[in-house]
Amino acid sequence: MKAYLLAAGFGSRLRPITDTIPKCLVEVGGHPMLDWWAKLLKEAGVTEVLVNTHYLRDQVHTYIESFNKENQGISFVEFYEEELLGSGGTVRANQAFTSKEDDFLICYADNLCNVNLHKLIEFHRQKQGILTMALFRTNHPEQCGIAELDEQDRIIDFVEKPQQPKCNLANAGIYVANQQIFEYFPQEEFSDFGKDVLPKLVGKMYGWETEDYLIDIGTMDNYEKAKREWNYDYYKDTLTD
Repeated sequence: MKAYLLAAGFGSRLRPITDTIPKCLVEVGGHPMLDWWAKLLKEAGVTEVLVNTHYLRDQVHTYIESFNKENQGISFVEFYEEELLGSGGTVRANQAFTSKEDDFLICYADNLCNVNLHKLIEFHRQKQGILTMALFRTNHPEQCGIAELDEQDRIIDFVEKPQQPKCNLANAGIYVANQQIFEYFPQEEFSDFGKDVLPKLVGKMYGWETEDYLIDIGTMDNYEKAKREWNYDYYKDTLTD
């Protein structure tokens, strides 16, 4: 299996840390975020990960070269964006990367998590929808993409940062998709996955709720919270240094 790992953002809410370090290389538990994603994706059977780069690209490029030389059973492929394409635009521009895959993952690199991707993938294949979205319960639904499910776990409504949320099931930024999804991308070079693609999939995608640990480290408050909570002792024995 292959995965897209969206990692090219500026990380402006994490300044001054991200003045000199790209967000995907910010450390938690003594390792950069890309290390944790490599471990999680490898455990799920992913062998190749496309990472988009832009801001402070040289640092990520150096990390990828060093990581791949260690032959850890999973490799990163860099896709440099001279101008940011947006989360949807990146995937659309790299359709060929997964052209031989029945299913593939799309993930946001600023999420620190231990989500059971095996269960997510299994659920996706059982439901046979175009896309399956990992969901979690949030105390701040107005700040998230909110999904409403029917009795079959089909997503029947999805709104990005609703002013009046109908529920608190939030988009976790982790998806499994099949090749049909490329029919729903706009033709414009730049597009946002949450705003331009997911609303078109309402009724054609499913939601899978997780209770595993997941936090967006994109703000200073969340980053400090993640550093306090992340159970490094649990992972350190299996993480390849």
